[in-house]
Amino acid sequence: MNILILGGTGRVGSQIVTHALHDKHHITVLVRTPEKIQIIHENLTIIQGNVLNKDDIVRAMHGIDVVISALNTDGATTLSESMPFIIGAMEIEGVQRIITVGTAGILQSRITPNLLRYQSSESKQKSVRAAEEHNKVYGMLKQSKLEWTIVCPTYLPDGERLGKYRIDRNFLPEGGIKISVSDTAEFTFSQINSSDYIKTRVGIAY
Repeated sequence: MNILILGGTGRVGSQIVTHALHDKHHITVLVRTPEKIQIIHENLTIIQGNVLNKDDIVRAMHGIDVVISALNTDGATTLSESMPFIIGAMEIEGVQRIITVGTAGILQSRITPNLLRYQSSESKQKSVRAAEEHNKVYGMLKQSKLEWTIVCPTYLPDGERLGKYRIDRNFLPEGGIKISVSDTAEFTFSQINSSDYIKTRVGIAY
């Protein structure tokens, strides 16, 4: 497949790039700082650009089959500002499938199921700013015609890939408190070949 990876220099995104190259896919990464990509590979195309620039997104989207976004909030509004450009470029190019890495804060609360976790007492996060950004993206994807999946990890330490974890639709697995970057990257990447969680948020934890 031809896969566009956004956020490819981040903790999760860089591991998704490695998985995709290992599986012999053709990868395009859109990055502000190409030097941060330490890999040289015949199947890797690096485009210098910014997700907040509509033209850069359109340029990166040519010939793409699947989009994986592991963008983080950058402490700002990067997520909610870039998603309309991403959705628009996908519609122009006829790309249907997008898999994004969100946060467990935008899953439904088990304590108060009509609220999201970050809106309820279930979340221990002091700041809700990142969750609000991810929630805006969730709203945009819901309103789109795309085949989206949002992978929603809870606390994300570095650590080895265990390859064993629990997943749940729209909720965090009961009692789940963490999931490694490696396992999150593996599960996110695996969704390119799966239709199990189309138009669904997926909670992931040990």
